[in-house]
Amino acid sequence: MTNSKCLPIFYSLLVLILSTTTNAATFMVKNNCPYTVWAGAVPGGGQQMSSGDTWTVTANPGQTGARIWARTGCTSTGGNGLLCTTGDCGGVLQCTAYGTPPNTLAEYSLRQYNNQDFFDISLVDGFNVPMTFLPVSNGCTKGPTCTADVNAQCPSQLKTNAGCNNPCTVFKTDEYCCNSGSCGPTDYSKYFKGLCPTAYSYPKDDPSSTFTCPSGTNYAVTFCP
Repeated sequence: MTNSKCLPIFYSLLVLILSTTTNAATFMVKNNCPYTVWAGAVPGGGQQMSSGDTWTVTANPGQTGARIWARTGCTSTGGNGLLCTTGDCGGVLQCTAYGTPPNTLAEYSLRQYNNQDFFDISLVDGFNVPMTFLPVSNGCTKGPTCTADVNAQCPSQLKTNAGCNNPCTVFKTDEYCCNSGSCGPTDYSKYFKGLCPTAYSYPKDDPSSTFTCPSGTNYAVTFCP
């Protein structure tokens, strides 16, 4: 016989479980690059991905400040140790911290204002691999893309091994980093914007770079689309 005193606790737990899983989003990550990358995700951890591999990341509704990115030039240091030329997340395979620039970022926050997901591709931490970040459900169809070979055209001042730095990383001035919260486009940000018009090129580049979908939408992040 069920203890009636336990029923309220059981139903409370059931409601809690349902509330944290309803409208959870899945992110299908695919590596189309002709070389191995090590995907990083916060939340999600990390995954070595050979060319053609896929990896599914799940995030609960209400998740904010989330990122997915590719790490390149990685070498295992044993166990969970992994050192990468671009996008390194503290020398581990399973990321709990953001990647080190330069890295192309898929960023998202789920179930925010008006029950909407907000998502973007950002070059504010520089560029290492081309990327698309597109919705695949819920009738939502528009998302950001950055398919240009930015590395090949990177200005000499921003070039780095296997990537192209954002000017903030190199010069560390308010003009480029927007530390005061008041800044505008620069010649360098215009370079990034010209190659990837729907991606963030500097911190205040919101109007043409932030996309929304109804909460519960699923997404596809593709490296080297």
